[in-house]
Amino acid sequence: MVSKNTVCLWFNGDAVDAAHFYAETFPDSSVGAIFRAPSDYPAGKQGDILTVEFTVMGVPCIGLNGGPMFKHSEAFSFQVATDDQAETDRLWNAIVGNGGQESSCGWCRDKWGLSWQITPRVLTTAIADPDREVARRAFEAMMQMGKIDVAGIEAAVRG
Repeated sequence: MVSKNTVCLWFNGDAVDAAHFYAETFPDSSVGAIFRAPSDYPAGKQGDILTVEFTVMGVPCIGLNGGPMFKHSEAFSFQVATDDQAETDRLWNAIVGNGGQESSCGWCRDKWGLSWQITPRVLTTAIADPDREVARRAFEAMMQMGKIDVAGIEAAVRG
């Protein structure tokens, strides 16, 4: 069944590579159909790969090889909830270690320019804590981090 809402991500000719990376890196992810252009278009020729259907953690996506005119930005990101430091490290290191770039507060960018928030559940729980002092300490600890350090967040929660 075709999803009623699909995220369309613009790539510069390498949508299939990105889709395969996401499918290999994230659970509940896969690569589906690949469609070729039925005629020439501004960024390519008839027969070039135009789109690829893929799923990232259960979210249906289409990668469009639209050319170089549009770039990804932090205005869109995938936020990935992790259960522990090992999962946080695995996903962060997969993205950054595959040509990506570190950022701050749990954000990183993959080599295609897409932003990812690798966010341990302990962090989201802490900054939503009804005790505003606990939330403040966790938030301030996060603001000092690149990749989120679960033990650092837990220490901030304890005060």
